[in-house]
Amino acid sequence: MTTFLLLTVTGLGLAGLYFLVASGLSLIYGLMDVLNFAHAAFLTVGAYASWLVGTELTGVLPVGVVFVVALLAGLVVGTLVAVLMELGLVRRLYGDHVGQVLLTVGLLLAVTALARAVFGSDPVRVVVPDWMNEVTRIGGAAVPNSRLVVIVTAALVFAGLMFFLRRTRYGLVIRAGVENRDMVSALGIDVGRAFTLVFAIGGALASLAGILTGAFFGTITAEQGTSLLIFAFIVVIIGGLGSIPGSALAALAVGLLQQYANYYGAVGMGDLIVVAMLAVVLLVRPQGLLGRVA
Repeated sequence: MTTFLLLTVTGLGLAGLYFLVASGLSLIYGLMDVLNFAHAAFLTVGAYASWLVGTELTGVLPVGVVFVVALLAGLVVGTLVAVLMELGLVRRLYGDHVGQVLLTVGLLLAVTALARAVFGSDPVRVVVPDWMNEVTRIGGAAVPNSRLVVIVTAALVFAGLMFFLRRTRYGLVIRAGVENRDMVSALGIDVGRAFTLVFAIGGALASLAGILTGAFFGTITAEQGTSLLIFAFIVVIIGGLGSIPGSALAALAVGLLQQYANYYGAVGMGDLIVVAMLAVVLLVRPQGLLGRVA
């Protein structure tokens, strides 16, 4: 029972990482109809920016303060990169899915290669507060605090996104702009600014996922963003393109199934089951669990 509980909490932590990446993907595609394969680049940029700041400040400030400052720095850098990409490149390709794919895939490959050239191929170790390396006893299981941090953060992000989209003026403007951009523009509302905000939120969420990935696994690499992006896309498709609740539900299913299958089955069985689940969803319900019928 202790092992099962530990697997469950670890699976929930992994689901939290998947959701943080997938929520930004789902937000950008669902609200802006943009296929953003460069989303993993925001994750990589945010993670390494945070690591650089943390490395420079280690020994100068207390570790807890260093972690917070480094986290904020990573969020700012990742968000700025996302905004600049939307303003300078993506905005010219709205409605052109082929162009979006070519552009964003190229950006992802370029950023990954640049990160590998600058920081090397070896994993770099992330410095976190001592309490994040400790464990908390839950039902007899020794659960690493880093897993709990990811779970709580993902839950708060989900609640924040739902509140933003359903209860705030900008959230309502964004949703209305997706349905009928011309009508919203005719009312004197700057839809372009709202869409830039969506990209900024997506970049911040991806950067947050990259930073927490370092805390979760203890290290970061240039390829980490790409591997997370693959499962994030699976989560988005299973949950339903554009559905934040669907992404949350699918992330839970994918994270837990991976942990259970990899432990109780053969190594790699979890990935196989996730791909099989994706195939079943595409065959039975192509719009995803909570997606809208086209």
